[in-house]
Amino acid sequence: MGTSSCKIGVDGGGTKTEFILTDSAGGIIARHLGPGCNPNVTDADTVRAVMLDGLRQMLAASPAPVSTTLLCMAGSRPFWQPFAAGLGPEFGRVVATNDSLPVLELATDGAPGLVLHAGTGSFVAARSTSLEIHYAGGLGWRFGDPGSGYDLGRRAIARALLELQGWQPASRLSTIVRDHSGHRDAPEVTRFFYAHPAANQKIAALAPAVLHLASEGDLTAHQVVLDSVGELFALATRVASQLFPGMPLDTVPTGLSGPILTHAVVLQAFAPRTPLPLVPITAAPIEGVRRMLARH
Repeated sequence: MGTSSCKIGVDGGGTKTEFILTDSAGGIIARHLGPGCNPNVTDADTVRAVMLDGLRQMLAASPAPVSTTLLCMAGSRPFWQPFAAGLGPEFGRVVATNDSLPVLELATDGAPGLVLHAGTGSFVAARSTSLEIHYAGGLGWRFGDPGSGYDLGRRAIARALLELQGWQPASRLSTIVRDHSGHRDAPEVTRFFYAHPAANQKIAALAPAVLHLASEGDLTAHQVVLDSVGELFALATRVASQLFPGMPLDTVPTGLSGPILTHAVVLQAFAPRTPLPLVPITAAPIEGVRRMLARH
């Protein structure tokens, strides 16, 4: 295995942080999985501790000097740029960039095109014909992120609360929301989610159950999915139309990343509804980081 120099790559999000150490040929020498490290939702001291722990583990596992460290991170760029600049020379050349780039790499392999990603949050990333990188959405759980786990959970809870109040016909959404919160009536459920110390993550954790209900034919859950994910597809179509004017949209490479957008319910619902050629991405974002490291 060629180890004349090694490289460290990080994919950091709100739920988990993945670290890899690669050799000069791109082979993976070591891995580490840590908790989430988005400074928009986790306090700065915890984020730094998570990052330094993982980075030091990669450094300790390296059989050769580290030439490059690539940080692909969610959250505030004003946080990550100084963090990267503060890392010591033992980490080589340190680059901090957006967490959208690894999945864009997987979707387009460095060529023009776009990717839609939905996890706890959501975004659209694109590479134009001039190879400029563009980013749309990703505004965070307080301001939207349609198609994300948080948005699916938020919409499901809102509908369930109206059902529990008696203003909408009862559906199975009420059952999964009550089970998820451990409470039975609307005021208790509302209080639970407002008081939860990690409300955004707790709400996003409802998404798999909503998708499961939709896959079983529950019409209310299915409509929640359509409403949420539809906004993300509308944004992607607008991005593609502006970046690739005059180009048929069905020829613009379009990747789908994350367990929500690659779910059968979403693919079956939106493949006939959007002009974009949807291709599910099966590789994890950290593989995109590895490919980016190989090109650095």
